[in-house]
Parts: sequence; structure tokens; C-alpha cells
Amino acid sequence: MSQKDYNAGSIQALEGMEHVRLRPSMYIGDVGLRGLHHLVYEVVDNSIDEALAGYCDTILVTIHDGESISVKDNGRGIPVDLHEKEQKSALEVVMTKIGAGGKFDKDSYKVSGGLHGVGVSCVNALSTLLIATVSRDGKLYQQKYSEGKALADVAEIGTTDERGTEIFFQPDGTIFQELIYNYDTLANRLRELSFLNKGITITLVDERKPEEDGSFPSEVFHSEGGLKEFVEYIDGNRESIMQNVIFMEGDKDDIPVEVAMRYNTSYTENLHSYVNNINTHEGGTHLAGFRRALTRTLKKFADELGIPQKEKVEITGDDFREGLTAVISVKVMEPQFEGQTKTKLGNSEVAGAVDRIVGEMLFNFLEENPTEAKIIVQKVVLAAKARQAAKKAREMVQRKSPMGGGGLPGKLSDCSSKDPAISELFLVEGDSAGGTAKQGRDRHFQAILPLRGKILNVEKSMVHKVYENEEIKNIYTALGVSVGTEEDSKALNLSKLRYHKVVIMCDADIDGAHISTLILTFFFRYMKELIEQGYIYIAQPPLYLIKKGSKKVYAYNEKERERITFELSPDGKVELQRYKGLGEMNPEQLWDTTLNPEFRMLKQVNIESLADADKVFSMLMGDEVPPRREFIEKNAIYANIDV
Repeated sequence: MSQKDYNAGSIQALEGMEHVRLRPSMYIGDVGLRGLHHLVYEVVDNSIDEALAGYCDTILVTIHDGESISVKDNGRGIPVDLHEKEQKSALEVVMTKIGAGGKFDKDSYKVSGGLHGVGVSCVNALSTLLIATVSRDGKLYQQKYSEGKALADVAEIGTTDERGTEIFFQPDGTIFQELIYNYDTLANRLRELSFLNKGITITLVDERKPEEDGSFPSEVFHSEGGLKEFVEYIDGNRESIMQNVIFMEGDKDDIPVEVAMRYNTSYTENLHSYVNNINTHEGGTHLAGFRRALTRTLKKFADELGIPQKEKVEITGDDFREGLTAVISVKVMEPQFEGQTKTKLGNSEVAGAVDRIVGEMLFNFLEENPTEAKIIVQKVVLAAKARQAAKKAREMVQRKSPMGGGGLPGKLSDCSSKDPAISELFLVEGDSAGGTAKQGRDRHFQAILPLRGKILNVEKSMVHKVYENEEIKNIYTALGVSVGTEEDSKALNLSKLRYHKVVIMCDADIDGAHISTLILTFFFRYMKELIEQGYIYIAQPPLYLIKKGSKKVYAYNEKERERITFELSPDGKVELQRYKGLGEMNPEQLWDTTLNPEFRMLKQVNIESLADADKVFSMLMGDEVPPRREFIEKNAIYANIDV
């Protein structure tokens, strides 16, 4: 169509369901795995809303063979009688109309999550088949849909003693990029909901792969302790400095507020905030109110004890949150979110409600529990002293950076190219492997920085210790980035970044995986921008060299070794060399397997949080991951991890 043909006929008026199918990302965030799982959350949220209204206490979520999902609850059941305005069954209106639902009627639901009446109809629009089965008033009703449209009228299919709603849906493969549900992802969300709504029982069943005894993998999530148990679960791999979790609950201006918090020996804060069960990743007014109350109350308490004067430290807001794990959950009748996917709360009145409740109850706790109050204040003072030491350490790192005239690290074998876009920096485990890598690399675009021993575990180290660490200072200096200010110590200036590929290259064994994970943890905590912009990679060196006559084949794990050995010699008679470390390879072998861009295996790091353990470990270890809890507890890398 030429520009002159642009007229009234060029304007498309899409119906609600058509718009959802044409622009699904506007409604569910994206059409990848996150959006696929979001469909389940939307249906489960309806059941949770029934629970919040006091009519439901049991929810069953089933992953069926073929990647379809069903969600069944024992709530009131969606009404099936005639909707006067639409002249259709209320069930059909709810399932096929954007903006239809009981969530807008304050008499039906005081609070609710979901997408403001978009939820289940959106799931319907993005499914090739959806079957809604309602148990209500002793009768069983059912209606089927496809791509958001009813295939027939609501039919009465029998009688029942139960009540509730069951939604079965098959996601549309023409909409979503991936159709395979991740059991752990769904389990984490359902576990989270059980903590946030104590007393509810949520069961997850996976029917895709039966166990040896014929049963299906399943988990039951139920919490009587609510947020207190949630904090204990989150803090499971940390060493607490308090015996009990501080729990605060109250209602201000018709806004119920629940807060659970506890301090531990780590040096990072770990805050989780929720509005009507929705995880607000970007925080919002409820989180701002909590932080304000925490800072004001603890500062007032410390000042009354005269701590800042005695210790000669100036305490800031960040010091009060170091080593803090907290969950904040509020229920808001009419929440206002910034953005459709609801990651930041905007209601200004919520900040005041949270501030007042936390301020009053926390101060009462401190007065009634002087021993624990003293432990918290000592932790805060330690954080303030560490922050002052970190400022000096940052300044030292800044002076040693290339911009500051300190020059590059002596251990760095730099590349000749000055173009960051093609330049690569390999962080190599050990001086021996570093020497081999220097000989085997392409000097034009590949730089080598050997790291001696295991890098500092930044998750368990005070900030100034991180900046004082020689290996970490060398990484900063080699990269050419400038360190953040005291106000934003983790912010980086990447304008002088010297390499756009930073490759972690460690041995292929369990120790190598440990070192890789420690380096990843450092980048996540102190150079997260490099991960977000796709500059961090992990190299995968081989574990074995298998020879049979003139044939040489590399194997990257035990399974590959077994397969390749059998292919080369069914009787198993091959010459096998196991590389205990990168240093055992000669330069030519290291180039062939790990450095050569044409043949090497580089995996780009893409982790949003240290809780993305599956991604990290599968990247590092493939099928040979040891039991996660044992590995994590042994190495104590993560602050918050689901295992």
C-alpha cells in the first residue's frame, strides 16, 4: 500500500481477544518461558483471590503430559447464570471478555491480584484449548474455548457434592517460543504463595514423567507460620545472629500489613516485597515505607544508647539494611502499579501505613528484647565502620586503575587490539594454565589474566575486604572500569571498558566449577552491568582426550567420554588422558578446544539473581551437578537460593 492509500480502511479496530493474540507481551510480559509460566500464575491467582475472600483453602495444580495445565480449587465456583448486559453465561463473559470479573466489585473481593480482569481471559486467548469446569449448587457445568472464543454454550454435565472451579488449558505453540514448563519455577511460585497465605494447601503434580513405582512427582505446600517461615526458608543457608524472626502485623487505613525480618552474618540486604501476593521486584511505596521506618527507628534507638558517639561512626540508611532478610506483604484494595506487569507499587498512602506499623512495632520489639536489640545495633555499627573502610579501599582501587596512571596489572598479558568490541579477556585459573594460555592465544585480540587460587567469596566478605583483595583489584584494573561512589558503591562507569568479552576459564572439574561460581558471584554483586549487557562468558574446556590410533576426540563430561569411547572402540580399549587442569594441556590443545573462536564452547552468562541456581550450575557442570544443597552448604556461596 502506498502512502497515498492511507485512509479509513487502513485503520484496524481489533476486538479485545484479537489484541491479546496480536500483542501478547503487553499482557503477560513476553512470549518466552516467563510469559508461559505467567499463564499458570494468572489462573492460580484467581484461586488465591477466592482464598483471600475466605472461600477456598485447597488448590491443585497439575502439569499434564503434552505441557497442558489444570488448576482446581474448592472456592465458590465462577457463576454460570445469565449475565443481563451481555445476555450470556457469566462464566463465558469472564472467560472471553477483557475487563470482566468479580475483582471490580468490592463486595465480592476486598483485595485481589491478577491483571485487573485481564487474567483468565488472557490465558484463554493464548490457548488452543481451554476447558472451564465449575462445581456449583450441586451441579457440574462445563464450557470449552479455543483462542479466546467459546466453542459451545455452557453445558450442565452432571451433579457433584463439591464446589469450586477447574481450569484446563493448552498454551498456543504459535504464540509462545517455548512450550516446556519448568517444574522448579512453578514450585517456587506456589511455595511462595503458601507462605504469603498461611493455612492454604497448594499441591503441584507433574504427570509428564512417572516415577519407578508409577506415581507422579508432586509437592504439597502449606504454611502455618506464614512470613516467619518464609524468612526462615529464605535464610536457610545463612547464619542468623538472632534466635527468632521479628514479625509485625497491623492494619492502617484499611491496608493490612505484614512484615517479617531477621539479621544474619552476611553483608548484603535481601528484601522481598509483595502486594496482594504479587512479587513487586522493583519495590515501590510499601518498600520505601519499610526502609524509612527501619532507618528512623533503629537510628533513634542507637542515638538513645549513645552508640554513634561512643563508636565515633556516622550511621547511614544502608548500614541498617546490611545483613537483613525481610519480607513485606501488603493487601491493597485498589493497587496502582507502574507498568502492566506490576513490578512497582505506586499508591502513596501505602508508604505511610507501612511506615507507622513498622515504626511502632519495631521500637516496641527493641525495648522488650534488649539482648537482640544490642546484637542488631552492633551489626549496624560494624556495617558503618566497614563502609568507611570500603570508601578508602575504593579510592585505592581507583588510583591503581589505568585512568589513574597506575598502569595495567603486571600479570596481565594484554592483546594488541585497542578495539573493545573485538577484544577478549580470559580470567584463567592458576599461573600454570595462564602461562599455557599466553602461548596458545591469538595475541591480536585475546588477553590473559591468571588468577591465583580461589578468588575471594564476596558473598561472605565485608566490602572493604573485597576492594583490598589483590586478584579483584587486578580484575578492575585490567577491565579499565571505574568503581562507584560511596552512595552507589556498585555502580560502574563502563565508558572505558577495554574488553566486550570477559571469559571465565577454569578447570573442567568440581573445583573449577567452584572457582567459576565464585567469580560469577563477584560479577553479580559488584559488576552486574557486565552481566546485563552480555559481556560475561564461561569457557568450557574438555575433561578428557580420547585417542584410538590416529583419531583424537575431546570429551567434555563423563557421559561424552562413555559415548565416544564406545564409538571409537566397543571393547573400551582406548588411550585416555584426563585433564586435571588447564595447565596439563599444551598451547596447541588449549587453542583447539578453548581459545579458538571457531571451535570453542562459550556460554553467555544470563542470571537475574543468585537464586537462579539451576542456570548457574547447569552452565558450569552440565549433567554432573552434585546434590545442590550439599554443594552449596559446603562452599557457602549463595545468600538466597532455592534448592
